[in-house]
Amino acid sequence: MRKPIIAGNWKMNNTAAEGVALVEALKPLVADAACDVVVCVPFTDIPAVSAALKGSNVRLGAQNVHFAEKGAYTGEISASMLKEYGVEYVIIGHSERRQYFGETDETVNKRMHAALAAGLIPIVCIGESLEERETGKTEAVLDVQIREGLKGLDDVSRIVIAYEPVWAIGTGKTATAEQANETIGFIRKTCAEVFCPKCAEKVRIQYGGSMNAKNCKELMAMPEIDGGLIGGASLKAEDFSHIVHYDR
Repeated sequence: MRKPIIAGNWKMNNTAAEGVALVEALKPLVADAACDVVVCVPFTDIPAVSAALKGSNVRLGAQNVHFAEKGAYTGEISASMLKEYGVEYVIIGHSERRQYFGETDETVNKRMHAALAAGLIPIVCIGESLEERETGKTEAVLDVQIREGLKGLDDVSRIVIAYEPVWAIGTGKTATAEQANETIGFIRKTCAEVFCPKCAEKVRIQYGGSMNAKNCKELMAMPEIDGGLIGGASLKAEDFSHIVHYDR
């Protein structure tokens, strides 16, 4: 059985003080969660939020990592820098990184390997645009992102995959539960072909397209969906906790 994982992506929101206040409110609400709970916070929030999460069941994640261990990469953060503050997960290849900051399948691959080498768990994001979906290219796009972005990975179950249809990010649109399940099923099938069927059965695949308190139960009831990568709804403790407790 794959243990579900609900991860909040705060994006560029919350100062350190605001982040601490948010997790302090969140901790008692999710203390008995049956799934893994993660908050992926801005770099500047990491030290304070890490301290606030000590002793809780909420794990700490970052929103990006550089592929080099050190060097002349102004403004970047290495995996060892994240590890020092207790970061366990890191989002890689989010659609906003691809859209605004030139992220490619090649750089996603390099970041993923750097994260794994440091003992971090990558949450690797893949997904298609609205145009690609409407022109029937969804599976072709995802196939390339899996084969190129995850190249050289020995065991796909070492990572978390987040399927985030780009057209559903921050738009309020969402795929139907059946559409999301079908596409995530394709992702798992492709992982079985590229890696191995046993690894593909173990890998946790999240849905990252505007999952919220209203639709989480239906989405999480789908057999292929193992969790959610949550944006806006992760910025309010009560809203996020409703998603964490999707089974209630």
